[in-house]
Amino acid sequence: MRPGTEHELAQMVAGAAGPLRIIGGGTRSYGVALGEVLSTAGLGGVTLYEPGALTLVVQAGTPLAEVEALLAREGQCLPFEPMDHRGLLGTQGTPTIGGVVAANVSGPRRIAAGACRDFLLGVRFVDGMGRVLKNGGRVMKNVTGYDLVRLMAGSHGTLGVLSEVSLKVLPVARASATLALEGLAPGRAVEALARALGSPFEVSGAAHVAAGQARTLIRLEGFAASARYRAERLCRLLAEFGDWQVLPEAGDLWRGVRDVSVLGDGDVWRVSARPSDGPALAALVPGAVAVFDWGGGLIWLAVPEGTDLRAALGAFDGHATLIRGAPDTKARLGVFAPQAGPLAAIAAGLRARFDPRGILNPGLMSPPEERPA
Repeated sequence: MRPGTEHELAQMVAGAAGPLRIIGGGTRSYGVALGEVLSTAGLGGVTLYEPGALTLVVQAGTPLAEVEALLAREGQCLPFEPMDHRGLLGTQGTPTIGGVVAANVSGPRRIAAGACRDFLLGVRFVDGMGRVLKNGGRVMKNVTGYDLVRLMAGSHGTLGVLSEVSLKVLPVARASATLALEGLAPGRAVEALARALGSPFEVSGAAHVAAGQARTLIRLEGFAASARYRAERLCRLLAEFGDWQVLPEAGDLWRGVRDVSVLGDGDVWRVSARPSDGPALAALVPGAVAVFDWGGGLIWLAVPEGTDLRAALGAFDGHATLIRGAPDTKARLGVFAPQAGPLAAIAAGLRARFDPRGILNPGLMSPPEERPA
């Protein structure tokens, strides 16, 4: 099913006789979902764009590339730097802005600017009963009751099907400078990243790629003179770690970090943890290939197929999500980490409120033992 309007979307959901598998452009199919496919890719077009107000309202099925091209013409961007999953997952679809919001897809700049949900002003969506709901608006403001804007970001279509999103955008940085250093061990690299992030030099990216020739990267953005000055000062601050090279343009390097394109074969897990714990956690898995983003707080690990990473890591302050793996591995281990009791109860209550029939992406975010047969 591929509705062309919000009204058609509501009718299709209301008339559904069984589970629906909600997708956007089909590029982030890393979950385990059941049911007939319902694609929002037919809901395209920009509803409102006010560059002076830094506000964009767009239909959920609009291709991400169209949104970025529109913003670029005005010298603006989506500041949360959304990842493109196609290379990692081997998918052939077209990323949509609704898919980005539904999965809260955010890249390396999140550590400084915030995540997708932090720039989401409002949403329109269809709930599991076929009702059209809206929340938020076109400006940042406090809310009472359910903050549906933030709830929808990262809900992966389990609470409702997005039809329209409102976003705050920002000007593109005039210039950037990237500090690069090869050969650091993960522990030393995370120490250097932490020191850089704790400095007053406004770091907008902090990553360590442990694959192949290890490389540590720190990004600074802003006006050209400011970026250059801060890079010089940061090189002196981090001199004990080695002789840093300053790259004036390193877009390809940061796209590689954003899309974790250096990861090779095997299952891929996304691990959120305390930055200081990252190197030790990665070392628990022999042969793992790692990319440390957000100063080490986000770890991408490529491991042998079928590896139960959660069992290998044991208890730690964070969680692990299986992004790429064979269907039987996902079915056995579950894509998303099991939620603690109180959080699981809240999540179940929200699903019962917004999808009482349980038809929207059932099982996608559930542990294997709770997944529908």
